Amino acid sequence: MKKLAIVAWLTLSFLMACKTNQNQETTNLTYPETTKGEHVDTYHGVDVADPYQWLEDDLSAETGAWVEAQNVVTGAYLNGIDFRENLKGRIEELLDYEKISAPFEEGNYEYFYKNDGLQNHSVVYRKPIGDKDAEPSVFLDPNTFSEDGTIALRGIFFTKDGALAAYMITEGGSDWRKVIVLDTETMEVVGDTLIDVKFSGLSWKDKDGFYYSSYDNPKGTSELSAKTQYHKLYYHKLGTPQSQDELVYGGEKQPNRYIGGGVSEDGRYLVVSAAQNTSGSQLYIKDLNDPNGDFIQIQDDYFARCAYIDNDGSTFYLYTNIDAPNYRLVKMDLSAPTQENWEDVIPETENVLRVGSGGGKFFANYLVDAKTAIKQFDMNGKLERDVELPGIGSAGGFGAKKDDTSLYYSFTSFTSPGTIYKYDIASGKSTMYRQSDVEFDPSAYETKQVFYSSKDGTKVPMFITHKKGLELNGKNPTYLYAYGGFNVSLTPSFSASRIVWLENGGIYAQPNLRGGGEYGEKWHKAGTQMNKQNVFDDFIAAGEYLIKEGYTSSEYLAIAGGSNGGLLVGATMTQRPDLAKVALPAVGVMDMLKYHKFTSGAGWAADYGTAEDSPEMFEYLKGYSPYHNLKEGVNYPATMVTTADHDDRVVPAHSFKFAARLQEAHQGDNPVLIRIQTNAGHGSVSTKQTIELAADRYAFIWANMGIEPDLSKAVPN
Repeated sequence: MKKLAIVAWLTLSFLMACKTNQNQETTNLTYPETTKGEHVDTYHGVDVADPYQWLEDDLSAETGAWVEAQNVVTGAYLNGIDFRENLKGRIEELLDYEKISAPFEEGNYEYFYKNDGLQNHSVVYRKPIGDKDAEPSVFLDPNTFSEDGTIALRGIFFTKDGALAAYMITEGGSDWRKVIVLDTETMEVVGDTLIDVKFSGLSWKDKDGFYYSSYDNPKGTSELSAKTQYHKLYYHKLGTPQSQDELVYGGEKQPNRYIGGGVSEDGRYLVVSAAQNTSGSQLYIKDLNDPNGDFIQIQDDYFARCAYIDNDGSTFYLYTNIDAPNYRLVKMDLSAPTQENWEDVIPETENVLRVGSGGGKFFANYLVDAKTAIKQFDMNGKLERDVELPGIGSAGGFGAKKDDTSLYYSFTSFTSPGTIYKYDIASGKSTMYRQSDVEFDPSAYETKQVFYSSKDGTKVPMFITHKKGLELNGKNPTYLYAYGGFNVSLTPSFSASRIVWLENGGIYAQPNLRGGGEYGEKWHKAGTQMNKQNVFDDFIAAGEYLIKEGYTSSEYLAIAGGSNGGLLVGATMTQRPDLAKVALPAVGVMDMLKYHKFTSGAGWAADYGTAEDSPEMFEYLKGYSPYHNLKEGVNYPATMVTTADHDDRVVPAHSFKFAARLQEAHQGDNPVLIRIQTNAGHGSVSTKQTIELAADRYAFIWANMGIEPDLSKAVPN
């Protein structure tokens, strides 16, 4: 392993020298000696050293060389795990089953997505509506976009008559998109390809054009790390160059970081949301039938959420947490839009509400201790029925067009592969439409929900899944995964690749930490800004509960999370390096003093606060920022940081700097590595990348716990 690393580094010697870390002798690892700079930032009169600041430049040859050298070390380590290839083969077996989406009708065709098993991307098929004997034909195959699967489809948007379709693609996993328009009959491309589209939906005004959102491309700097500030909503008229697109809302005169716009189903209104942060937004509505009309502001509080659900003429139905931390559905008339004129349609309850509409009905999706319950209401808010679900888990997809008589919804849990049901809106009857054919016996496993006490006494729920008959002997390998932020709710879900963990006696544990949305805005706020430590305390308490109750021990505990969850893991391992044997921080926000200076990071300030806000906020952020709290001489858990070179949401510099400092500070036999995926973004782009990442994570965990998994079902590659 050491020899392989040295050979690779000879060509990179201008930046690094080979150095054997004396504390890694038992693992025989040689890390690159990363150059330390003298960079210092000053906050409120306090100097803060940032010796690895140079790794923020993703375009530099030095950073590229560092990435290559780190991947050599990590690749050699992972290749040295003797069961890794069989593990990859087993995950491939588990994922190799046909996956088909619910159908949807556009124009004269019924469309659906299908993946034969291990295709990098699902293919879009279609067949004529009403022709039961017709064989589906390929409409769009993203697997043909690139040889290596790194160009992916990211949504298709049809005109009302289905004659035109605009689809978005991503290249290398970047959040920047391109838009291509097709004539759905001739399959010919219509007009030019749009570029520089980011954080955008797409909504057709008519067959002549559509609305989309974007930022100015940061020319001359890196589009993968440069700060994005002024979002803009454009109207693109087919047949005209993108340079002539009409700015509808946004830009420097209306500075917002996130702007979205869509046309109501009746085609009459343009609804625009404008936000400074990821939670809360202003709302505007414009009558497209009035050529001289202007936007009507519905609500102006950036920190409150108010979203359009449906309309019946000038009567609008809005989903909001204004005066309702658990959310409610209200209606208002556009002639009198102020809040004193709002009327409850579905009032707030003790459970968090989400709302969908379809077939002239509203579907209330309630979170009851992070599990789904569905109720059907008429347009006046009269309860018609409780929708009977197949079990305890997560249901989604309760939405349809106004004239639809049925809809399709999905149901899943930790032990139930995703199943699609057809729901008759008039009768309330559900019939199974399609069930996943994954190789898995749910009867062999069980899921329970427990409530444990956090540091301050707050009760926190946690799902625990494992084989039936589990012995509570403290020796069960346990994968503890959480998020805890941005009002995101973690609900039960199935993962085919997770089967390999469960079938080898592993435990999967998923707590619902503060900062999430499981119990409404109060729960969210209890984990934001100067309450952020509550999130870390909740996670640490989850690990302590699993150890105390005999599920596992520190030697058999792995902690994992991605994005904001990567921050969670980074903060936890710096505060409690003794808690877990393995740490897997993925695409994490690791530098809390600078996060808002890159790409869309400034929009996260409502959850985090910034170092510029006040001396107190600076000290608070510095007090838990993972990059700044690694200490010399500490034995940190076996750590594999994961990120990707095209992640332009949480820029890889966070992970680069954290890994560099971790390798410098760590003392002990545990390996501390960074795995940097190429041609990927804030998550895997293709099935191939998904399989490789899952295999590497489980291999790393088991190898460092001294466990040899039983992969007898696997076919060696």
